Order: sequence, then C-alpha cells, then structure tokens
Amino acid sequence: MKKLFWLILIFIIVFIGLTYISVSSTDKEFDTASIQGFKDLEDINFREQDSVVVKASNLYESNGLKNLMQGENYRAAWTTPVNVPVLFLDSLYGGMEIVEEGGGTQTHSLRLKDKAGFLYSLRSVNKDPSTHVPEIAQSLGLENIVIDAISASHPYGALLAASLSEKAGILHTNPKVVFIPKQDVLGAQYNEKYGNRLFLLEYETEGKKNWSHYEKVKEIVDTKNLQKAKQEHPKKISIDKGAFIRARLFDMLIGDWDRHAKQWGWVLQKKGDKLKAIPVAGDRDNAFFNLEGIIPGIISNKNIQPKVRSFEKDIDYMPGLVYPNDVYFLNDTSVELFIKEAKKLQELMSDEAITDALEVWPKEIKDLHGEEIAKKISSRREDLVAYAKEFHRIITEKEKLSEPLKGSEDLEISPALIKCFECGK
Repeated sequence: MKKLFWLILIFIIVFIGLTYISVSSTDKEFDTASIQGFKDLEDINFREQDSVVVKASNLYESNGLKNLMQGENYRAAWTTPVNVPVLFLDSLYGGMEIVEEGGGTQTHSLRLKDKAGFLYSLRSVNKDPSTHVPEIAQSLGLENIVIDAISASHPYGALLAASLSEKAGILHTNPKVVFIPKQDVLGAQYNEKYGNRLFLLEYETEGKKNWSHYEKVKEIVDTKNLQKAKQEHPKKISIDKGAFIRARLFDMLIGDWDRHAKQWGWVLQKKGDKLKAIPVAGDRDNAFFNLEGIIPGIISNKNIQPKVRSFEKDIDYMPGLVYPNDVYFLNDTSVELFIKEAKKLQELMSDEAITDALEVWPKEIKDLHGEEIAKKISSRREDLVAYAKEFHRIITEKEKLSEPLKGSEDLEISPALIKCFECGK
C-alpha cells in the first residue's frame, strides 16, 4: 500500500513539473500576424502591395513536450505562411465606413457599412483569450493553458466551413481572409488595435439589406430581434425548422461545438402575408476544433467541460452539443424531419463534395490538414442519421426554457415566448 502511495505521489509531482515546463515556453498572451519578407512594417507602402505572405501567428510554436502536454492541435497551420490580399477600407466596395466596434472579448471586430448599405464585419483571426483565464490559473501561473488552447481552433476553418456550407445548401456569411494595414480610415481610435492584422471579412448576420440569395427578403435579424418580432406578430412569423435542423446537423458534422443563440442570424423571407425565418450561421471560430494533449484531454472531459468537444471521427458526447436554442426552436418537432434532413445532408456531403470544398484553402494549408479533416467528416457523415435521432431524443427529453436565450436577457417578452418560439402564439 505504501509503495502505491509513493508511486502516485511521484506521478503527481512529475505531472506538475512537466505541466509547468510546458506552459513556461512563452509568457506572451497575444500575438498578431507575422508578415514575411519585410523587416520593418513601418517601411512598407502597403498601397503598392496587392497581397502579402503572412503567418497567422507565432504564438503557438511548440516542442515535443508541449505537443505531448498541450497538444499538437493546428500549430502548423498557425505558423504556415500563406498569401492573402491587402485591403484598404476607403476603396473596398466603393468605400467603407466604420459603424461600431464589436463587443466580443476574444475576437476583435469592427462592423462596417458600404455605400449601398450592406453590413460587413471584420473579425480578427488572432484571438485574445486573456479575459477568460480563471483566477486560479492566474494565481498558479498556468495562464498559458487557456491562451494556448486557441491553437486547437483552425485559423482558416471559417473558409472551409463556408465552402462546405455551400455544398450543403446552408446559408453562410461568405468569409474571406484579408490583411488590413494601418490606414487613415481606421484613424487614431482604431489603428493601433486593428491595423496591420489578419481578419475575416464577412457579411453581418443582421441588417436591412439582403445579401443572401433568397428573394422577397424583408430583412436579416439576430435571434433577439427575431424574438421581438415574434412577440409583436406571434402568428405571422415561423422558422424554417428543416433548414435549422440541417444547419445544426452540419455543425456536428464539422465539429463546431460553439453554437449558442448569439451565433445565429435569420433571413426573414416574405411568404404572402407571413414571414419565414431562415437560419444563417455566424462565427465559425470553433469549426474543426482539434483539442489534443494530456492537459486539454483532462479539462475537456465530458464531466468537466461537456460543451468543449474535440473534432474526432465520431461524436463522443452528444448532450454537450445540444444548446438551449435547439430546445427553444425545435421542441415538438417530429423525428421524421430530423431523419429527412440527416439523409439529405449525407447525400449532399459526398466525398467528392468534401474534396471540392477543400479547394478554398491555400495549397499549403490543404496539404497540412485537408486529408485528415475530410476523413473525419466522412466518418461522421456515415452515422448522421443515428446522430439526428439522438439529437431529437435529447431535445424531446428536455424541459422548455425557464430563462431567456443568451443575448436576450434584457428583452421584454411574454413568459410563454421565453419558453419556446411557438409557445407565444
């Protein structure tokens, strides 16, 4: 018994020691893109550059121990140079104006509007998770565990998610990776924070102007304003449940576990005197989320962090992927509709479609991760009907909501409409 005790104690001491060695590889909490071929950014006239070769970040460079303890993840993609276009906001789409700064904590973002009134968003590829570091991690000097976990997100995952969405017949925000130099339009207020950085330029998931391919669109709204409209016109507005089920199954297919209510926009299409709300997914930061390593494996255990699921060949814990907005919009929906959409998605997500979608990535990135990701999607696709049935079962067994959806906490709606989208009729 004594021998076992000492073995366990030695194991714990060794584990703690290896952990501290691993996290001490860098004390940096944030890093921006690294431009290749230029020593001093201040000497570059970006007006003369159509594009630049950029590494998304050097922050996640690693070694054998760090790979073992904190995972190899997508470190190679973050440090691989790729060619991206240089954009100036004063000439983009006839000239952009900055509407406001986004309210996100990890992602730095700016909302833009072009001359025609279309809304766009610049969302930083580099994340700043420092505000999400728990106090206990700070006091123990283990901040790097949280900071480094960003390497599990693919820097160009949103591009592939959009390309696959196109194949699946699912609305997406048409993201493009761009480099934004310091420029007059950003001014003193934004140049330091947003200048000389890598961004995703994409449509906003709300706005008066219709950028989707749907016709007879009244406007595009976020979930909060969809609920507000439902409160005002309870019998006039419904959601396209089939489209939402397909979109949610697609999330599971690509391993995007972060799909709360604020991640969705809704295209309000006129159907006679009624409105049909068609979902559009935003924020694909966690598509293909690949969390490896001993420490993340412990933290992401389903009994500790049930919602943080790694993108593997199968779904290991379905309850962690079911959100309150799923229950809110899809309660009292037949299992047949879930099965129908699963089968349709299986048909659309053929191996040929997946391979073709991967062409959106630069060759350097596709060569790194394309084959592995394609195999995981194909594997999940084969079990999609079973996943759809399980998804339906979990939703059915959950109670209607008793609290507002995320982002709708200050919305004044009836108690019935808080419970579910169709409860307020």
